[in-house]
Amino acid sequence: MTLDARLDALGRDARRRRAQIVLLIGVPIALVACAWAAKAFGAWAAVAAALIGIAALIALVRRVSRAIDGAWIARRLDASRPQFEDSADLLFRDAASLSPLQQLQRHRLHQRFDTDPFAELKPAWPWRSLGLAWGLALLAIAAIAAWSPRPTRTDAPAAAVANAGATHVEHVELKIEAPDYTHLPQRTESTLETRVAQGARVGWRLRFAPVPASAALDFHDGSRVELSRSGSDWSGERTMSASALYRIVLEGAPPLDDDRLHRLDVIADRAPEVRVVLPEKSLTLLEDGQHEWDLAFEASDDYGVGAANLTITLAQGTGENIAFKEQTLALTGEDIDTDGLHRHLRYRHRLDLTALGIAKGDDVIVRLAVGDNRVPEANTTKSASFILRWPPEESDDSVGMEGIVERTMPAYFRSQRQIIIDTETLIGEQNVLSSEHALARSDGIGVDQKILRLRYGQFLGEEFETRSEPESPAAENDKDGKADARADALTAHAHEHPSQRKPKFGDVGSVMEEYGHVHDVDEAATLIDPETKAILKSALNEMWQSELHLRQGRPTEALPYERKALEYIKQVQQSTRIYLARVGLELPAVDEGRRLSGDRKGVGDRDTALVSADADDAVPAALWRALESPEVPDLDAFDRWVHAHSNRLPDALTLLAASDRVRHEPTCRDCRSGLRNALWPLLTVPATATPLRTAPDAAGRAYLNAIGADAGSHAGAAR
Repeated sequence: MTLDARLDALGRDARRRRAQIVLLIGVPIALVACAWAAKAFGAWAAVAAALIGIAALIALVRRVSRAIDGAWIARRLDASRPQFEDSADLLFRDAASLSPLQQLQRHRLHQRFDTDPFAELKPAWPWRSLGLAWGLALLAIAAIAAWSPRPTRTDAPAAAVANAGATHVEHVELKIEAPDYTHLPQRTESTLETRVAQGARVGWRLRFAPVPASAALDFHDGSRVELSRSGSDWSGERTMSASALYRIVLEGAPPLDDDRLHRLDVIADRAPEVRVVLPEKSLTLLEDGQHEWDLAFEASDDYGVGAANLTITLAQGTGENIAFKEQTLALTGEDIDTDGLHRHLRYRHRLDLTALGIAKGDDVIVRLAVGDNRVPEANTTKSASFILRWPPEESDDSVGMEGIVERTMPAYFRSQRQIIIDTETLIGEQNVLSSEHALARSDGIGVDQKILRLRYGQFLGEEFETRSEPESPAAENDKDGKADARADALTAHAHEHPSQRKPKFGDVGSVMEEYGHVHDVDEAATLIDPETKAILKSALNEMWQSELHLRQGRPTEALPYERKALEYIKQVQQSTRIYLARVGLELPAVDEGRRLSGDRKGVGDRDTALVSADADDAVPAALWRALESPEVPDLDAFDRWVHAHSNRLPDALTLLAASDRVRHEPTCRDCRSGLRNALWPLLTVPATATPLRTAPDAAGRAYLNAIGADAGSHAGAAR
């Protein structure tokens, strides 16, 4: 027999022994499970347990058998025979893939295996574990055989006879019919407590043993439903508009064995939810050439979306002469879900602005109102208003701006970063550019730096500089059009010089502009505080140095000044402030008619600064304290308080149910504890007060006496 055949035989023997051990340990466990199932549930349960046990044993045997492979055999050979020198895995590898040294070792292992062959590698029998498993299984089967389970079903009439001192509810059936608009199916419950939709009709069908003379349902709000008898069944109906507690009341029969309150929770019909998809902003400016406005909405409801109306309002005019035109359009939605119940719809509408008649200065306001199918009155949800506004004309009027809030700096305060980027790009390309081209590009960046410096200077009241020098040829031929952009920026942001305006006779501003010059006055820059103004001046100084080196063709020397200017600009952006107009103190006018009259109506003092607690809020606190004692508290007063404040209580029904349990079982400690826990959130938080100083102990009194004696001696010495 070859070596490979002998190794395979060793593996088969080991797998067979491992499977036998697993079966001998698992079989007694399966027998115990079958015996328990047969005793508790019958023969069919025993058969099912046996099948499950067999399947589990087969799966376990396959798993442990697959674990014995070539690597397992190699480990056992290395562990049991030192002469294999931890190289038994070479016997299971392809000889062609081994190195010369490994092939030599494999040949040596072949020789040693031939001279001293292995008899077996299978594990030894675990006799102790097997004996323990079978012994415990026999004891468990004997105990199961001697066990007598309780009957799983009881006869209702027999139970009623056994408990003849109370009436038992033999059968409960609640028939729930939700409103038609909810599309909910009719259902039946076999319990006295459930959850129903708002407006659902609930029908009770009850059966009692013994049969009473009359039966009714008493609700916590004082209403009552009389049950009618039909044979041995009692039935009644009620439409539920709100959650309620009720109790079964019998006459001509012993009290019910379960006389507690039962709860019916009503699920309120929620209003639709509206989401606006388009427009994305509440205020949209009309673009040039825009003749239509796209609108998109989504609406969802728990039982289905109803009618949707889009209200369009056109506001025309300015000032006090504003006229409104309003129209309403009915929208038809597309069902997003595939259930066909219209619970999630999408609406789209394209508003024709030309047909609407929008003109300069007008506003178009739209709002969507969506209702549901609730009967008799539908829930309606309205979206926020969205405005399409004709852009107003730009105005340079700055009258009355001294009290306006200045929260952000202009957008072009951030262009210093672009100058740095351009300078770094130029420095990197200087080696491949001609001196003339590099000088022209550096001069162009210097012009950009100058324009930015002049823009900042306007906020400090400095004089606006005009460019008298001609543009460089390189700047004129710049492919990116920087010269045109700079010219446009200068035109847009330049203000008219006083010498170019014609003065008007009697105009104070014209006189000041003609005979005085306020551009370089620091106080003229009123929108910037002194600290920010100082930082901005530092930024301008750095820009001066940057421009100087750029215009001379030295971008490397200009870069540090540019970065320093950017740091100052960041500080300016982070130090924006709010500026409000200064106003004087305005006190209310004194009522001369009440002077020296002694009338203190509406006038308080320090003694009456605290408001006394509401007396009604003391009711739950008094009951909470009373529940600590074994005496029966005044629950009627608490029930009246709950009914009076049910609108602001989070869960009034839970409080009434807990109070009713304490009323019917005054000695039940769990019932009293449950009511106290429900009362805890209702207790009024006590007002903050200064804690009293605790009395000092003996050591504290000795310390205080020593301080007093020491103070007295110092006082005597001073005298």
